[in-house]
Amino acid sequence: MRTLLCTLGFALALLGAAPAHAQFANRSLGLSLGYMDFNNTNGLDNAFFLGIDASLYIESGFEVVSLSKIAFPKDTTDGEDKRVIGLAPSLGLRYLFSEESIRPYVGTDISYLLVFKESVSNFVGIGPNVGIDFFVSDSVSVGLRGQYNFYLALNEKTQSSLTVSAGAAAYF
Repeated sequence: MRTLLCTLGFALALLGAAPAHAQFANRSLGLSLGYMDFNNTNGLDNAFFLGIDASLYIESGFEVVSLSKIAFPKDTTDGEDKRVIGLAPSLGLRYLFSEESIRPYVGTDISYLLVFKESVSNFVGIGPNVGIDFFVSDSVSVGLRGQYNFYLALNEKTQSSLTVSAGAAAYF
């Protein structure tokens, strides 16, 4: 009798179970290559950058994201074009319109721009971004992203920069 009840309970559980759905992992690390138009921010010329991306899925289509960039723009303030180092880490939030294999999104980031030249320049910025990620497998995506930042600094005018990038990320 006990075996019959266990068998009936197991059969009912199997019949009432919902079908399985594929789910993507909720954390990622990736690399990106892009272009920053510094818009002559503090005498900086445009430059390509290398970035490290990270994301953490929260819930209901929202992700916390980070993109840390390193660029080598030309400093044109002294009349001579010499390369300087620019670091631009950011932390933000984005909303995924779709959570399937194609993921378009919008978001906003808080950015920090640190430029190492004769006098170190610090800027804090905020900017909207848009992008799309395409999953090429269950754990790898490639994507495109565009962002426009507004930078503030003490004793400086508001600066801006346009950033476009392409990247690849591994989800785990």
